Amino acid sequence: MPEFFNQDIAKRYDERNSKLAAISDNLHFLIRLVLADLPSRGRILCVGVGTGAEILSLAKARPEWTFVGVDPSREMLEVCRDRLAQEGVSDRCELIHGYVQDAPEAPAFDAVLSVLVAHFIARRERRAFYANILQRLKPDGYFVSAEISTDFSAPEFPAMLKNWERIQALMGATPESARNVDDTLRNALSVLSPSETVAFWRESGFSMPVKFFQAFMIHAWYARKP
Repeated sequence: MPEFFNQDIAKRYDERNSKLAAISDNLHFLIRLVLADLPSRGRILCVGVGTGAEILSLAKARPEWTFVGVDPSREMLEVCRDRLAQEGVSDRCELIHGYVQDAPEAPAFDAVLSVLVAHFIARRERRAFYANILQRLKPDGYFVSAEISTDFSAPEFPAMLKNWERIQALMGATPESARNVDDTLRNALSVLSPSETVAFWRESGFSMPVKFFQAFMIHAWYARKP
Protein backbone atom coordinates (compact mmCIF):
# COMPACT_ATOMS: atom_id res chain seq x y z
CA MET A 1 0.00 0.00 0.00
CA PRO A 2 1.58 3.33 -1.03
CA GLU A 3 2.15 6.18 1.42
CA PHE A 4 -0.49 8.81 0.69
CA PHE A 5 -0.49 10.69 3.99
CA ASN A 6 2.59 12.68 4.99
CA GLN A 7 2.73 14.99 8.00
CA ASP A 8 1.41 18.03 6.15
CA ILE A 9 -1.54 16.12 4.66
CA ALA A 10 -2.31 14.54 8.03
CA LYS A 11 -2.52 17.93 9.72
CA ARG A 12 -4.77 19.36 7.00
CA TYR A 13 -6.89 16.23 6.53
CA ASP A 14 -9.79 17.20 8.78
CA GLU A 15 -9.84 20.76 7.46
CA ARG A 16 -10.12 19.52 3.85
CA ASN A 17 -12.75 16.94 4.72
CA SER A 18 -14.83 19.48 6.66
CA LYS A 19 -16.07 20.70 3.28
CA LEU A 20 -17.83 17.33 2.96
CA ALA A 21 -19.33 17.31 6.44
CA ALA A 22 -22.84 16.85 5.07
CA ILE A 23 -21.73 13.57 3.49
CA SER A 24 -19.65 12.27 6.40
CA ASP A 25 -22.27 13.18 9.02
CA ASN A 26 -24.91 11.24 7.12
CA LEU A 27 -22.59 8.25 6.65
CA HIS A 28 -21.72 8.18 10.35
CA PHE A 29 -25.39 8.47 11.28
CA LEU A 30 -26.21 5.45 9.12
CA ILE A 31 -23.26 3.45 10.47
CA ARG A 32 -24.56 4.01 13.99
CA LEU A 33 -27.95 2.67 12.90
CA VAL A 34 -26.39 -0.38 11.22
CA LEU A 35 -24.50 -1.20 14.43
CA ALA A 36 -27.38 -0.40 16.78
CA ASP A 37 -27.87 -3.99 17.94
CA LEU A 38 -24.25 -4.58 18.99
CA PRO A 39 -23.61 -5.41 22.67
CA SER A 40 -23.46 -2.58 25.16
CA ARG A 41 -19.77 -3.37 25.70
CA GLY A 42 -18.96 -3.79 22.04
CA ARG A 43 -15.38 -4.03 20.79
CA ILE A 44 -14.73 -2.21 17.50
CA LEU A 45 -11.78 -2.32 15.10
CA CYS A 46 -11.23 0.68 12.81
CA VAL A 47 -8.96 -0.19 9.88
CA GLY A 48 -7.29 2.89 8.44
CA VAL A 49 -8.43 4.86 11.47
CA GLY A 50 -6.99 8.10 10.08
CA THR A 51 -7.71 11.03 12.39
CA GLY A 52 -10.30 9.08 14.39
CA ALA A 53 -13.58 10.40 12.95
CA GLU A 54 -15.33 7.01 13.11
CA ILE A 55 -14.16 6.31 16.65
CA LEU A 56 -15.38 9.71 17.83
CA SER A 57 -18.75 9.29 16.13
CA LEU A 58 -19.32 5.92 17.80
CA ALA A 59 -17.68 6.65 21.15
CA LYS A 60 -19.99 9.59 21.82
CA ALA A 61 -23.07 7.48 21.10
CA ARG A 62 -21.93 4.30 22.89
CA PRO A 63 -20.00 5.22 26.06
CA GLU A 64 -19.09 1.62 26.95
CA TRP A 65 -17.68 0.54 23.60
CA THR A 66 -13.92 0.08 23.27
CA PHE A 67 -11.89 0.63 20.12
CA VAL A 68 -8.73 -0.46 18.36
CA GLY A 69 -7.53 1.75 15.52
CA VAL A 70 -4.85 0.70 13.06
CA ASP A 71 -3.22 2.89 10.42
CA PRO A 72 0.00 2.70 8.36
CA SER A 73 0.63 6.45 8.70
CA ARG A 74 2.36 7.50 11.92
CA GLU A 75 1.44 11.11 11.09
CA MET A 76 -2.27 10.30 10.92
CA LEU A 77 -2.04 8.35 14.18
CA GLU A 78 -0.46 11.36 15.91
CA VAL A 79 -3.38 13.54 14.85
CA CYS A 80 -5.82 10.80 15.88
CA ARG A 81 -4.22 10.41 19.30
CA ASP A 82 -4.51 14.15 19.94
CA ARG A 83 -8.17 14.23 18.87
CA LEU A 84 -9.10 11.26 21.06
CA ALA A 85 -7.38 12.90 24.04
CA GLN A 86 -9.16 16.21 23.44
CA GLU A 87 -12.53 14.42 23.39
CA GLY A 88 -11.74 12.42 26.53
CA VAL A 89 -12.05 8.95 25.02
CA SER A 90 -8.38 7.86 24.93
CA ASP A 91 -8.89 5.46 27.82
CA ARG A 92 -11.21 3.38 25.60
CA CYS A 93 -8.91 3.32 22.58
CA GLU A 94 -5.78 1.50 21.47
CA LEU A 95 -3.89 2.75 18.40
CA ILE A 96 -1.59 0.52 16.37
CA HIS A 97 0.84 1.54 13.64
CA GLY A 98 0.38 -0.92 10.79
CA TYR A 99 -2.18 -2.67 8.64
CA VAL A 100 -5.20 -4.86 9.31
CA GLN A 101 -2.97 -7.94 9.70
CA ASP A 102 -1.23 -6.14 12.58
CA ALA A 103 -4.48 -5.80 14.54
CA PRO A 104 -5.05 -8.42 17.27
CA GLU A 105 -7.05 -11.51 16.35
CA ALA A 106 -8.23 -12.08 19.91
CA PRO A 107 -10.41 -11.19 21.57
CA ALA A 108 -12.48 -11.00 18.40
CA PHE A 109 -14.32 -7.83 17.43
CA ASP A 110 -18.06 -7.18 17.30
CA ALA A 111 -17.54 -4.95 14.26
CA VAL A 112 -14.80 -3.87 11.88
CA LEU A 113 -14.99 -0.52 10.08
CA SER A 114 -13.04 0.43 6.97
CA VAL A 115 -14.09 3.92 5.91
CA LEU A 116 -12.53 5.39 2.75
CA VAL A 117 -9.71 2.85 2.88
CA ALA A 118 -10.35 0.00 0.43
CA HIS A 119 -9.62 2.07 -2.68
CA PHE A 120 -6.02 2.33 -1.45
CA ILE A 121 -5.73 -1.49 -1.43
CA ALA A 122 -4.48 -2.97 -4.70
CA ARG A 123 -6.83 -5.33 -6.50
CA ARG A 124 -4.42 -8.25 -6.03
CA GLU A 125 -4.47 -7.65 -2.25
CA ARG A 126 -8.23 -7.25 -1.78
CA ARG A 127 -8.99 -10.91 -0.94
CA ALA A 128 -6.29 -10.97 1.72
CA PHE A 129 -7.51 -7.63 3.08
CA TYR A 130 -11.08 -8.89 3.48
CA ALA A 131 -9.93 -12.29 4.76
CA ASN A 132 -7.92 -10.59 7.52
CA ILE A 133 -10.99 -8.59 8.50
CA LEU A 134 -13.20 -11.69 8.56
CA GLN A 135 -10.64 -13.49 10.72
CA ARG A 136 -10.87 -10.80 13.39
CA LEU A 137 -14.66 -10.74 13.65
CA LYS A 138 -16.86 -12.66 16.05
CA PRO A 139 -19.44 -14.93 14.44
CA ASP A 140 -22.32 -12.71 13.30
CA GLY A 141 -20.08 -9.65 13.67
CA TYR A 142 -20.43 -6.73 11.29
CA PHE A 143 -18.08 -5.51 8.59
CA VAL A 144 -18.83 -1.95 7.42
CA SER A 145 -16.91 -0.38 4.55
CA ALA A 146 -17.16 2.82 2.54
CA GLU A 147 -14.97 3.33 -0.51
CA ILE A 148 -14.66 5.10 -3.83
CA SER A 149 -16.30 2.73 -6.30
CA THR A 150 -17.37 3.18 -9.90
CA ASP A 151 -17.72 1.33 -13.18
CA PHE A 152 -15.41 3.06 -15.64
CA SER A 153 -17.17 1.41 -18.57
CA ALA A 154 -20.67 2.54 -17.57
CA PRO A 155 -22.32 5.09 -19.89
CA GLU A 156 -23.00 7.37 -16.93
CA PHE A 157 -19.33 7.48 -15.86
CA PRO A 158 -18.49 10.78 -17.66
CA ALA A 159 -21.32 12.55 -15.83
CA MET A 160 -20.24 11.03 -12.52
CA LEU A 161 -16.65 12.09 -13.20
CA LYS A 162 -17.80 15.69 -13.63
CA ASN A 163 -19.53 15.53 -10.25
CA TRP A 164 -16.40 14.03 -8.70
CA GLU A 165 -14.31 16.87 -10.10
CA ARG A 166 -16.63 19.28 -8.31
CA ILE A 167 -16.09 17.34 -5.07
CA GLN A 168 -12.33 17.65 -5.48
CA ALA A 169 -12.56 21.37 -6.23
CA LEU A 170 -14.65 21.85 -3.10
CA MET A 171 -11.89 20.17 -1.11
CA GLY A 172 -9.30 22.58 -2.47
CA ALA A 173 -7.87 20.73 -5.47
CA THR A 174 -5.64 22.79 -7.73
CA PRO A 175 -6.74 23.22 -11.37
CA GLU A 176 -3.97 20.80 -12.41
CA SER A 177 -4.97 18.08 -9.95
CA ALA A 178 -8.64 18.56 -10.90
CA ARG A 179 -7.71 17.88 -14.53
CA ASN A 180 -6.01 14.66 -13.43
CA VAL A 181 -8.95 13.23 -11.48
CA ASP A 182 -9.70 10.58 -14.10
CA ASP A 183 -6.09 9.40 -14.16
CA THR A 184 -5.93 9.34 -10.36
CA LEU A 185 -9.04 7.18 -10.13
CA ARG A 186 -7.82 4.75 -12.77
CA ASN A 187 -4.13 4.52 -11.93
CA ALA A 188 -3.13 6.02 -8.57
CA LEU A 189 -5.99 4.37 -6.66
CA SER A 190 -7.47 0.90 -6.85
CA VAL A 191 -11.07 1.72 -7.68
CA LEU A 192 -13.36 -1.25 -8.32
CA SER A 193 -16.91 -1.30 -9.58
CA PRO A 194 -19.68 -1.99 -7.04
CA SER A 195 -20.28 -5.44 -8.54
CA GLU A 196 -16.58 -6.32 -8.22
CA THR A 197 -16.51 -5.16 -4.62
CA VAL A 198 -19.52 -7.27 -3.67
CA ALA A 199 -17.97 -10.26 -5.46
CA PHE A 200 -14.76 -9.89 -3.44
CA TRP A 201 -16.78 -9.77 -0.22
CA ARG A 202 -18.67 -12.94 -1.09
CA GLU A 203 -15.50 -14.75 -2.16
CA SER A 204 -13.89 -13.77 1.15
CA GLY A 205 -16.71 -15.37 3.14
CA PHE A 206 -19.09 -12.53 3.97
CA SER A 207 -22.79 -13.19 3.57
CA MET A 208 -25.13 -10.94 1.61
CA PRO A 209 -23.39 -7.53 1.46
CA VAL A 210 -25.98 -4.75 1.77
CA LYS A 211 -25.37 -1.35 0.19
CA PHE A 212 -26.75 1.29 2.54
CA PHE A 213 -25.18 4.51 1.30
CA GLN A 214 -24.04 6.31 -1.85
CA ALA A 215 -22.80 9.87 -2.43
CA PHE A 216 -21.57 10.19 -6.00
CA MET A 217 -18.67 7.68 -6.15
CA ILE A 218 -18.60 6.94 -2.41
CA HIS A 219 -20.46 3.68 -1.76
CA ALA A 220 -20.89 1.91 1.57
CA TRP A 221 -21.86 -1.68 2.36
CA TYR A 222 -22.22 -3.84 5.42
CA ALA A 223 -22.22 -7.60 5.87
CA ARG A 224 -22.01 -10.09 8.70
CA LYS A 225 -19.66 -12.96 9.40
CA PRO A 226 -21.54 -16.27 9.03
